[in-house]
Amino acid sequence: MAEPYETRLTRGLHLKAVMEAERTGVPFLHWLDPDGELHILMLTPERPRVTVGRREQSDVPLTWDTEVSREHALLDPVGEEWTLVDDGLSLNGSYVNGNRIHGRRRLEDRDRLCFGKTHVQYRQPSHADGSESTARRPEALRTVPLTETERKLLIALCRPMEESGSVMPATNPQIAAEVHMSVDAVKGHMGTLFERFGLGDLPQNEKRVQLAGLVRVSGLLAPHDF
Repeated sequence: MAEPYETRLTRGLHLKAVMEAERTGVPFLHWLDPDGELHILMLTPERPRVTVGRREQSDVPLTWDTEVSREHALLDPVGEEWTLVDDGLSLNGSYVNGNRIHGRRRLEDRDRLCFGKTHVQYRQPSHADGSESTARRPEALRTVPLTETERKLLIALCRPMEESGSVMPATNPQIAAEVHMSVDAVKGHMGTLFERFGLGDLPQNEKRVQLAGLVRVSGLLAPHDF
């Protein structure tokens, strides 16, 4: 079974690169090719539109995906928003969050686009009113106040990724066993940490991976902590 996109994204410097793109405040797309290499396309105001297709000349060139049409879809800016347009160009359709679109669909932050077998994520880390993503910036994390218990929880959370190269952080039962707490107590502390790190609005299955990624790239924990 293929690994979920979010799981593959945590490898190496992928998450760090995505977080650096977030810091610009500019909307962007990111996707992985079959070799696991990360691609990021910044949707700057200078771009009149973005083409998606199997052609090498496409702005999002999904050349390996035989289910993607040569000219598959377009991303088109409307005012300060980006929209996905598929008005019949593609044979197999375009999807946003699992729903096939017909015509034009306005995109929102963290929408998951699917063309053929390839998943592309849309990010809009800030908006015209100057508001920023609720996630804390990496450089700011070093000053996040932590109790000794919370520090131990974060170390236990990240330990599998640091010691064995796992792409997934520890589960609540694994953390509980390491820090000698009940699973319910761990859940309570983790909920507090999710909110403190600005991850409270994420889907439940993403919070743990994103928290571990933030902690690892921020320098909040040192190598000798593990």
